[in-house]
Amino acid sequence: MASILIAGFGGIAIPLAGKARGLLGTEGNAFLGAKAFAAGVILATGFVHMLKDASEALKDPCLGSYTWSKFPFPGFFAMMSALFTLLVDFVATRYYERKQGRGNVEHRGKVVDVVDGEDDESGIVEVMDVGMVFGEEGSGGLHVVGMQHAHAPRRIHSPTHGHAHVGNSPHYHDDVESTVRHVVVSQVLELGIVSHSIVIGLSLGVSQSPCTMRPLIVALSFHQFFEGFALGGCISQAQFRTLSSTIMACFFALTAPLGVAIGACIASVFNPFSPGALITEGILDSLSAGILVYMALVDLIAADFHSKKMRCNFRLQIICYCLLFLGAGLMSLLAIWA
Repeated sequence: MASILIAGFGGIAIPLAGKARGLLGTEGNAFLGAKAFAAGVILATGFVHMLKDASEALKDPCLGSYTWSKFPFPGFFAMMSALFTLLVDFVATRYYERKQGRGNVEHRGKVVDVVDGEDDESGIVEVMDVGMVFGEEGSGGLHVVGMQHAHAPRRIHSPTHGHAHVGNSPHYHDDVESTVRHVVVSQVLELGIVSHSIVIGLSLGVSQSPCTMRPLIVALSFHQFFEGFALGGCISQAQFRTLSSTIMACFFALTAPLGVAIGACIASVFNPFSPGALITEGILDSLSAGILVYMALVDLIAADFHSKKMRCNFRLQIICYCLLFLGAGLMSLLAIWA
């Protein structure tokens, strides 16, 4: 259990601590490469591990029911979970966009007058917005969101030349939209990771065979580390406050060990081969698989590989694709033992 806890904390702490100390920039090539590897691990976890476990649980002979083997329930539940995640993703994004819009409505219509000084003569007014981008730490930061031209050296009241409307630049809206997406992605991704970490932790905790436990511990530690890295990267990009980031990190890292502890406590009275246990495990594994596959493909892989930075750097594309396939391949390889 200690190795799982250390792996989880280590994975999620690297991007968070790296950004806080300025050692690992979330826009750097190294970060994008590591995130691509982690996305491959998450994708393989959903497709190869969770769906396989769900299929085995729902087709177990101990169920004694023809219903569960007649219909492909694992794929169906995974599909519905992915579609529901899409709905949650959409609704949450719209909610945060509206929330951000209400918070900045006063800044969008703010009028900035020309101030006496050297810039007056050049006819250029520097426009700054005192408000913060959603979720950003600190206070009082000034964000340059646009440059407006003025043609008078003193205070101007003309609606054409003397006013600069804050918050209307395309760059500002792109930054807000990007931050909102990172906020939603980090929260939905944590939900999916936590849900299947509990299931895997319970499975490990109730296991009585050392031959079964060792490969499970290795697989769980491996994917906890890289899932933590991907989640930590999303949290750092969302620019949460330090307290919020710490709470999310601890919640992720403690979930799997907590599941192991609960499983160990109920191992003596819990029958993992009972119909109720098998059905519950199969459904939860299927739902977790759908969430992980959606998040890996849509919010991690597609978002990064279709970004402008990736499209403009062919060498970075090749490296990230290789790391993506490497992460998926290594995590899939662990399915031989776990």
